[in-house]
Amino acid sequence: MQKYLAELIGTFFLVLTAVLATNSSYVGAMAPLAIGLMLTVMVYAGGHISGGHFNPAVTLATMMRGKLETNDAISYVIAQVLGALAAAAIGVYLHGSSGEGAIPLHGNPDPFAALLAEFLGAFALAYVYLNVYTTEKNNGNSFYGLAIGLTLTAGLFAFRGVSGGVLNPAGAIGGAAAGMYFFYDLWIYLIGALAGAAAAATVFTVVYGRGD
Repeated sequence: MQKYLAELIGTFFLVLTAVLATNSSYVGAMAPLAIGLMLTVMVYAGGHISGGHFNPAVTLATMMRGKLETNDAISYVIAQVLGALAAAAIGVYLHGSSGEGAIPLHGNPDPFAALLAEFLGAFALAYVYLNVYTTEKNNGNSFYGLAIGLTLTAGLFAFRGVSGGVLNPAGAIGGAAAGMYFFYDLWIYLIGALAGAAAAATVFTVVYGRGD
């Protein structure tokens, strides 16, 4: 139960930061930095309990890597989605209470470009996660949280203008619930991120091998 709660808490604060920072006129273009920093600290806080996924795409890659049982993976995803939905509700309330304007909907004029952006961003995030957190050669390192957080930060800066740079199916569901994305665009974020993570797990196996 502890690991599922850790996933819920980490995802909650990650998505809450995304909702508030992305829609804040005070944060503006620096929102990816705030989101990446929150992921960094939450990975350090919860990594020793659950692995610090906070993202169904990372959970999928870890399961494909053989480091997570299917039943646990399903429970992780449920916890992540619940955390994201709670963050959406509280984020909308806090945003409205701050005096900021209404949250604008983000559309995707080229859905296939957005799909590719989400695929590539999630690939990078999952690939880095598998390398820095799940290998014996990097076991016990102190940089894993920073590496994962910086990967997300870079991905958000790179792909934000194309797809919104979500790179996280739970975050996409939370963002849609918060009014940031159209629900009919969810397929972009779900398929793109999950396919990117699956590809990363496959490439990781080729590059690193099946040992440990």
